[in-house]
Amino acid sequence: MQKILVVHYSQSGQLTSIVDSILGPLASAKAIRIDTLAVRPKPSYPFPWTTQTFCDVFPESVEGVPCALEPLEIDPEARFDLIVLAYTVWYLAPSLPVQAFLRSPEAARLFPGTPVVTVIGCRNMWLLAQEQVKQRLYELDARHVGNIVLGDRAGNLTGVATIAYWMLTGRKERLLGVFPKPGVDDEDIRRASRFGILLRKALAEDITALDQEALNAVGACPVEPAYILFEHRIRRVFRIWARFIRKKGGPGAPERQPRVLAFFFYLLAAVAVLAPLASLAAKVSLRIGKARIEKAVAYYRSNRYQPE
Repeated sequence: MQKILVVHYSQSGQLTSIVDSILGPLASAKAIRIDTLAVRPKPSYPFPWTTQTFCDVFPESVEGVPCALEPLEIDPEARFDLIVLAYTVWYLAPSLPVQAFLRSPEAARLFPGTPVVTVIGCRNMWLLAQEQVKQRLYELDARHVGNIVLGDRAGNLTGVATIAYWMLTGRKERLLGVFPKPGVDDEDIRRASRFGILLRKALAEDITALDQEALNAVGACPVEPAYILFEHRIRRVFRIWARFIRKKGGPGAPERQPRVLAFFFYLLAAVAVLAPLASLAAKVSLRIGKARIEKAVAYYRSNRYQPE
């Protein structure tokens, strides 16, 4: 019997639904057993968020400072034919609980030599978060064989409004009855089972020979060229803010809360004014450096890891 381990952290339940849909074709196979490891931060993060708690996780997310975890419920002797690592994106980085898991002794034991498929549920920007995961998988000597991304269809500004409404109220519904429903579209989640069909076929043959191009042919890694430049520019600014906030203490420290609040107001200004200007600048850059961008798109659609 082939064994699959699913590792994930989902606050709202959306990522769980995505993974369940992808693995549906495998769950029905008698020769496959699927175990699930839900990563649990200690203390848990709230959902819905408050504005302050949502912004307070920003510095550690950007700086890669992992949170504490509840004991991981996994057999220390267990070995798996495939690990599915599913995560969401916080501030252009993997969520803190997933960052913490990837630094855990359990990950150091489970991942070496093991084929891994990453699954990302996000709003729209995931490239740099995936680079962090790819780097850690490389360090763990894992065999990264596939990546699947499901994102929000809404435009950038619209998506900011709808996701913020969902994250701060817990209601996954149309804002004001006018905006689109936040998050990954329900139909996109349902149709994610097509990836599971390819995974089941690869498991039956040789999972290490899983073809990312075959996954991409059915929409596994949609890369928006403008976001390649956009993400790198945002990350530089994020790192400055993260260091500025962390100088006043760690997560929840009262001394840093004024700076956390200042970052929130910066975000509002950035979304309203800076993001549109940066998007325009990115589109201009695309026309100037077309060959370089095309090469970058091909890289981000692959599983190769190239240190910066």
